[in-house]
Amino acid sequence: MSAIFGPAGNCDSFSKVHKSSLAAPGWIAGFGLDCYEYQCGKGVHVGEDTARKVGENARAAGISLSLHAPYFINLANPDPDSLKKTIGYITAGCQVARWMGAGRVIIHSGALMKRSRREALDIAKKSLAEVISACDGQGYGQITLCPETMGKINQLGDLDEVLELCTLDGRLVPCIDFGHLYARSLGADDGQEAFCRMLDRVEEVLGQERASAFHSHFSHIEFTPKGGEKCHRTFDDDGGYGPDWAPLAAEIARRGWSPTFICESAGTQAEDALTMKRIYENCL
Repeated sequence: MSAIFGPAGNCDSFSKVHKSSLAAPGWIAGFGLDCYEYQCGKGVHVGEDTARKVGENARAAGISLSLHAPYFINLANPDPDSLKKTIGYITAGCQVARWMGAGRVIIHSGALMKRSRREALDIAKKSLAEVISACDGQGYGQITLCPETMGKINQLGDLDEVLELCTLDGRLVPCIDFGHLYARSLGADDGQEAFCRMLDRVEEVLGQERASAFHSHFSHIEFTPKGGEKCHRTFDDDGGYGPDWAPLAAEIARRGWSPTFICESAGTQAEDALTMKRIYENCL
């Protein structure tokens, strides 16, 4: 097994040629990539027929699918109505994922809402337990939920917080967004030493089997000193944006791990995912 690479949603070069995501799996495979993260960040608005066709096209092209649930999920909000909405967003994403045959649904961790990080994390753990129960009750137990590390400092979702969420159930897999961790650490989480430390920590908490198959988002990120993440950049943008992919690629290859890397560059996510794949393959 080895790492696989693909874009989050449709890049600009795809959208200039195709109007529908139905063409995305075949296009991605022809581009030399392995996977595709279908985006429902602004809401789950895809119908069953479309979802099933995306899945059929992905299977025909040998493309592995994941799905990003709505961005406005907040596991750290204790309000019962908010939790009900969160459960609805995630189960709706799981429904579409099942139609598509997508194995993973990525979910945001939430915001602190003027609480301490510990208070917010305890609320999020209770919420996530209810989400898992609801998913199991509706028949989505085979779909892997992936809590994501977040890029803004006032958001819940540093690496340790996401790993603690993942200890709730052995089926949970972290979505480690290395750009987000770079941004919220104000550039500190970068380079071989930092990547080794982070990957060691994932293995320490979750064990080698789950750690080696983690989900990931990667892009260069611009950040501000007070807030963390400002915006996603591309590999070609000037300005010295990080994190640096090459040492992470080398470390994943050295360990023989097989994560899924989804590139979230701003408009060039397929092109940059292919660059990531080529650098990684040179490390094998």
